[in-house]
Order: sequence, then structure tokens, then C-alpha cells
Amino acid sequence: MLEKLRIIFTIPELRTRILITLGLLAVYRIGWQIPLPIIDQRAMESWAESSSQGAFGQLMEQVALFSASNLSQVTIFGLGIMPYISASIIFQLLGSVWPPLEKLQKEGESGRKKITEYTRYTTVLLALGQSIAYLQTVLQASGQSQLVRPEILTQAGTLPWGWFLLSILIMTSGTVFLMWVGEQIEEYGIGNGISLLIMAGIIAAMPGAGYRLLGQSSNELGAAFGPDKLLMLAALFVAVVAGVVFITMSQRRIPLQSAKHVKGRRVYGGGRNYLPLRVNQAGVMPIIFASSLLLFPAMILSAISQYVFTTGGFWASLTEEAGNAFQRGDGFVYNVTYVLLIFFFCFFWTAIVFNPKDMADNLKDSGSFIPGYRPGKPTEAYLEKVMVRITYVGAGFLALVAIIPTIVADYMQIDYTIASFYGGTGLLIAVSVAFDLVQQIDRHLISRNYRGLLDRS
Repeated sequence: MLEKLRIIFTIPELRTRILITLGLLAVYRIGWQIPLPIIDQRAMESWAESSSQGAFGQLMEQVALFSASNLSQVTIFGLGIMPYISASIIFQLLGSVWPPLEKLQKEGESGRKKITEYTRYTTVLLALGQSIAYLQTVLQASGQSQLVRPEILTQAGTLPWGWFLLSILIMTSGTVFLMWVGEQIEEYGIGNGISLLIMAGIIAAMPGAGYRLLGQSSNELGAAFGPDKLLMLAALFVAVVAGVVFITMSQRRIPLQSAKHVKGRRVYGGGRNYLPLRVNQAGVMPIIFASSLLLFPAMILSAISQYVFTTGGFWASLTEEAGNAFQRGDGFVYNVTYVLLIFFFCFFWTAIVFNPKDMADNLKDSGSFIPGYRPGKPTEAYLEKVMVRITYVGAGFLALVAIIPTIVADYMQIDYTIASFYGGTGLLIAVSVAFDLVQQIDRHLISRNYRGLLDRS
């Protein structure tokens, strides 16, 4: 392995691409720490720490995890690439239901460039709207006089409109800059730029979580965080990562037979191949949708209990108990609802990204067929049946990985931010992006007659 790593840096083009990627990621991490000019950072840190256990704090933490943002600290990259991700999802969903956009998707490279252009414009609009909503929410939830620097506030204790507008433009510009950084990584660096930004944010949080865990550890066996518990957590981490890698790389290979074509005296085709269908076809999207959606019942019920049933009584107590049941890590109701939502979004997202009719038509056009099934409707029905079956396996895997952090945090009595590295969205994103990066490096090595990093020989 060390020899393969040495070879990577002996190839000039590959070395340049890796260094450009690392440099752009370093720029992202520097900007991630630069605060907006209106914010008193010490006050912001204390407020973020006090609100981290509430529903609003959990929402910020969850969104920041998969958007490369820093919502707990109002920085120039505070929104991260969340608007770009939202715009991409919107156009992907519209592409399956809106005929003009579906036509663009089928036009190849020209259509893809046009959709990318629309996505950029939508990103700017979403960044403006989300920055306004985020700043207003944070300032109202904390009180403007607590977070804003005192010399900026008016005599009435409010933030001037000029400073508010400047902050919105800075956060929007930060999102647009990160979108540009992601595109530069894809063009001049290596790997998927947007995914690497998200992965960088996840990995950057690991040392802090490990430091907090070691700070709570003890040298006594049987203690809350003794050596035996630490070894158990280490073994569990290795097992979960191995399981995620196994399922991420798993495929259902459907055999294909290409038809023979006779041209003159030569016979073409007739070979055997296979159609790979990923077991986890939906990726991390079901967990992202389910975890985000599951935060709203607690927020809504808490607001009803606080502002509607102000006099207390039976309904106030019932609403408060229902809200507590949907708090992350609070037991049976949360976990069961989480699993059901993951299964639902697994089938929903798979139905969007996998179209058996188009795949059956492509096989028919290319002169290939599945042995035992006629081209057309029978092939389409077979592909749909296979995908439904393997989606059950993929959904079960995602559900298990998603609730592992909650179980670990509950039974091992450790902070959820530490337990989140044992599963959930962050681990799935990190593993998926790492494999994609390794595969792209392998393509460069194999094209130069070197063995790839994944080559066992």
C-alpha cells in the first residue's frame, strides 16, 4: 500500500490534481472559521452550547452535518452548500415529473449544461431566502442584544437594516463561492467537489469528538468510560464501518445476453455480461429526508405547548409529552417513526432515480436481453420486481445504520455528537465519498498501467 501511495505522487498530473484539491479544501476550512462582522463570537458560542439540546439546536446540527455548513457559528460559510444541494434535489425531482426538464436530461451534455445553469440561478435565490430566514431565526431565538456586537446595535437595541443586508449578501456570496470551489475541484482536482466539501466537514469534527471521549475516560475497569468500554466502542466502530463498506459496494448482478449480428462473413455480439444494481440504490438521501422531517414534530408540539396551552392543564401536559417522545434518542416512538420514514423514502427515492421502463428500452435498443425474459414489458416487470426486493435489504441496512448512534448514545451514556460517528448520515457520506475518490484515483493509475489502490494483488 505504501508503494502504491508513493506511485500516486510520482505521476505529475495526478499529483497536481491532488494538491489542487487539498488546497481548495484548506480554503474552505479557513472560511468556515471566519465570523460575520455583526456577531459577538463569545456570546454566540455560549448561546449555541445552551441551545444544542433543544429542537432548534438539533435541527441546526443535523442540517450542518450534510451541508458542509457551520450553523452553530454564524460565519461567512454559515449556509455551506445547503442551497446548492436543495436546488439540485429540486431539479432532480422535477426531472421525473416535468416533461420539458425530462427532455433536457435526455439531450446529453448540452442538456446537462443547461440544467446546471438553472441550478446555479436557483442556488442564488435559495441562498438569499435561507440566509434571511436563518439570520432572523437566530436573532429572534437568542435576542439581538445577546449575539450582535454592542457597538452595532441602535439605541432601541435592534440591528440596523444596512448591517442585516450586508450579512445576507456575505452569506449568499459564501455559498456561491463554495459552489465555485466544488466545480473547480471537479474540473482541475479529483473527486466530486460538493461531496468532498461535505466529507471534509464530517472528518474535521472527528478529532474534537475523540478528544471529548478521551477526556471522559477512566483507567478503572468497569467505569463509565473505562478501558473495556473504550475497546468496545473501538470494536463497534470498526464493525459498523466494515458493514457500511460491504453494503455500499454490494450489487445484484443480473445476467445479460447480447444478440448476435451477422455482417458479411463475420458474427458480432453474442457475448455475456451483467447489469449491476446497487443494493443501496437510494444512497444517503432517505436518512437525510427522514432525520430532517422527524425534527419538526418536536418543534411544533413544543411551540403549541408553550404558546397555545399557556395555562397548563391536561392538553398542555399531553402536548409536552408527545413532543418529548419525538426528541432524538428518547426511545421507542422516535426510533420506530425513524425506521418507517427511512423505508418510505428509500422506496420513494429509488422510484425517482431508477426507471425500469427506460432501462428495459435501453437494453432493447442495444440488442441485449435478460435470458428467460422477452424485451419490453416482461423485462421491465422483472427489473421492477428485483429492485423492490433489493430495496427492502437496502432500506433495512439504512434503518439499522441510522438508529445505531441513538442506541449507542442511550446505552453507552455518551454524547450524541460522539455516537453519531458510529452510523447515520455522516458515516455513510464519508464512506461513499471515500470510495468514489479511490475509484477515480484508480482510473488514473490503471490508465498508466499501474495497479489500483483496490487491487488486492
